[in-house]
Amino acid sequence: MTVRADPQLLDAIGRELSRNGDQAGALKAYEKAIALAPDEPHYLFNRATVRRFAGDLEGAEADYDRVVALRPRDYEAHLNRSELRTQTPLRNHIGSLEALLAERRADWLGEVRLRYALAKEHEDLGQHQRSFLHLSHGAALRRQHLRYEVARDEATVEWIIRAYTKPTEAPTGPPGPVFIVGLPRSGSTLIERMLSCHSGVRAGGELPHFTLALVAAVGSHKPREELISQSALLDFSTLGRDYLRRVRAQGIAGDCFTDKMPLNYLYCGLIRRALPTARIVHVRRHPMAACYAIYKTLFQDGYPFSYDLKELARYYVAYRRLMRHWAETLPGAIHELRYEDLIADSGRATRRLLEFCGLEWEEACADFQSNTTPVTTASAAQVRRALYDTSVSQWRYYRNELSSLEQHLHAAGLDDD
Repeated sequence: MTVRADPQLLDAIGRELSRNGDQAGALKAYEKAIALAPDEPHYLFNRATVRRFAGDLEGAEADYDRVVALRPRDYEAHLNRSELRTQTPLRNHIGSLEALLAERRADWLGEVRLRYALAKEHEDLGQHQRSFLHLSHGAALRRQHLRYEVARDEATVEWIIRAYTKPTEAPTGPPGPVFIVGLPRSGSTLIERMLSCHSGVRAGGELPHFTLALVAAVGSHKPREELISQSALLDFSTLGRDYLRRVRAQGIAGDCFTDKMPLNYLYCGLIRRALPTARIVHVRRHPMAACYAIYKTLFQDGYPFSYDLKELARYYVAYRRLMRHWAETLPGAIHELRYEDLIADSGRATRRLLEFCGLEWEEACADFQSNTTPVTTASAAQVRRALYDTSVSQWRYYRNELSSLEQHLHAAGLDDD
């Protein structure tokens, strides 16, 4: 009996394969679905997503072009397409984006996506005032639809500092997991790609497993302050084994792999106790550059502090306070890598990074652009380019608009480090 091919089933298979990290398999499934239903925008959108993950940015743009031709008000497709490349005076979508915005037919999320797309494209063309106008409107609208209190995150930092006061020795032994921590948009994806070019390192991506193992050990229904205080009393060896079990269950083999979940910076004290051979790499940027890069990114979920400049400043100050605490209580256990240093001398920065991780130098680590590993984070397009320094000082075009942010960071002594 011949079974009729079902494009919906193939699409579902593609989504599941992509979710499990098999982007090549997902692409094949979407190709088959599109062959059966070439004018279904949903399948084209999903193929564009996988092509972006895999680095086929031209193919992704062609798919998004087709999606918006078939479904003109797919605002997410418009935003994703804008982010694939640097727009130029001869090749941009500002006219069509402005026309869609003027229709006033988009719901609040659709308008947010249009605003962020316009901010990106105007910035690419050097039209900075118009860019920030759209960005600030989009961010404010996104913030209106979030329930968030930055004071709670500030208090969390204080609770962690109170719970983890005892010094812990630096890691010893053979290379273990490498945790790349910090804030989003600070260069963690770039660091992971450099490391994963090494023959002894497997790229894990943003793994949720340490948080899941911690919640399983402490419980998820307790007040946050109590959860933090009890976390310092855990059986750390058991916590480490549970984390590794979860990693292995995802198919990540080997002792040395990367985990670049940015918010693992909250757990440095726990990581050091639970996984004695783990290395922790803290990647950071100039405070203003870091905060502006976060502010101009529309995240799918999470990072609710990123849509209001005053809240962003307060969160950033708290984050840096905690990282100073970890540096004092975990001497030698955290390697701090500044994005600007990497741009200025990538060879030296990479050698120091490998040395800290207990890895021998390999020339492939200097040629990270050739890394074909899929990237599923917001950096999927940018990381495919050679190292570039345009983002280092891009925030300076908006110094007036970012004045409240800069003043808050200056008061905390964090505006020029």
